[in-house]
Amino acid sequence: MTVRLYDTRAQQLRDFVPLDPENITMYVCGPTVQSGPHIGHVRAALSFDLLRRWLEYRHGRVTFVRNVTDIDDKVLANATESEPWWALAYRMEREFTAAYAGVGILPPTYEPRATASVPQMQELIALLIERGHAYPAPDGSGDVYFDVRSWSDYGSLTHQSLDAMEAAEDADPRGKRNPQDFALWKGSKPEEPSDATWASPWGTGRPGWHIECSAMSKRYLGAEFDIHGGGLDLRFPHHENELAQSTAAGDGFARYWVHNGLVTVDGQKMSKSLGNFTLAADVLAAHEPLVVRYALASAHYRSSLDLSESSWAEAEAALGRIATFQQRAARVAEGGIGFFVSQSLPEAFVAAMDDDLGVPEALAVLHETVRAGNSALDAGETEAALHALRAVLAMTSVLGLTASSGARTHASESVLDALVQTMITQRAQARADKDWAAADRIRDAIAAAGITLEDTPAGTHWSIDG
Repeated sequence: MTVRLYDTRAQQLRDFVPLDPENITMYVCGPTVQSGPHIGHVRAALSFDLLRRWLEYRHGRVTFVRNVTDIDDKVLANATESEPWWALAYRMEREFTAAYAGVGILPPTYEPRATASVPQMQELIALLIERGHAYPAPDGSGDVYFDVRSWSDYGSLTHQSLDAMEAAEDADPRGKRNPQDFALWKGSKPEEPSDATWASPWGTGRPGWHIECSAMSKRYLGAEFDIHGGGLDLRFPHHENELAQSTAAGDGFARYWVHNGLVTVDGQKMSKSLGNFTLAADVLAAHEPLVVRYALASAHYRSSLDLSESSWAEAEAALGRIATFQQRAARVAEGGIGFFVSQSLPEAFVAAMDDDLGVPEALAVLHETVRAGNSALDAGETEAALHALRAVLAMTSVLGLTASSGARTHASESVLDALVQTMITQRAQARADKDWAAADRIRDAIAAAGITLEDTPAGTHWSIDG
């Protein structure tokens, strides 16, 4: 089968045909680091982590670029005298990195900061001016704008007519020919810090937001690449403007546009501007990382995801069922379970993932395999159980659901295991002494804690109820 992806520009599912089948090229808009990440940021990054992992499974190599916007109006606005803009940006960048790593998101191949590619941005701006698609403001302010009416294809990503678009609000409208023209370069202002400016042919200033991604994607992936990703909220104006300026400069740019759905709160987009966000650090402090990863991945990447306390409970229960089966099956596997990771994936799982990254359907295959494996164990069908175990390990591996959830988990599991094993020993002694009342009391106490005991010829094993 062929991987199919929903292409925002085409507004339909398309067969994925890469430029180079042995090296997929992918650019995803990363964070603007004016403040720490909320859970919506993590969901977005996870969506493309899952896509990257699947394309790596299918093609072997993915060159994955995710940028950091470390110079922007919002970064400057949140800086203080005690913490300059560049220090704030670096501190927030580290918070994003920690949140991503916390849920097992793989680090990008390259993670460029905008401030490191200003010369490339200036080269692109100069080319656009030369081609007649950009102009310096005539008032000498140092601003440079993209002339949207000079590019007939403007609006093709979001399928809007230019006359229906609102005015661009990314820069002072001084010197604009058209209200929709957007800033490529922003002339310096007296109230802004001097170290947030760069010399340019148009005067000292700094780059506009949109030109940053066009320059960085070209620098690290070339003039044309396979996939451009980001949140639905970036389609306009950010991605529309990227597409216009890059193609107007003569670049092929992105061949597929993939956008993830947003995390919502009571039907509204979760955002810092609305004040309805939940910080990623708070979520990760309250829930195990794998639980967070599972909950965020359980909805299709293009759908909205409305999170509640039940989301975390359902994810924890689902992971518990998977872990319990793995523990049961591992006990009948000679030589441990490490051998089984190389198992090929079930066809239904592959079909789901190939069909626009159908993770919810893939998870359904995973849980059906767990159920079949448990039934095989109950029936004493060891080979069938081990076949299911091999498949489960392969599926959880490609979904990133086998990563360690941290020292806190291992420490707590170790303590819990010691306590339960002590109670199991006490129950065994009570049964040996034929003190059935004491044995039943111990078993009832264990069950009340949500723990199930399984008596086998090889001994008694415990698991947490799923």
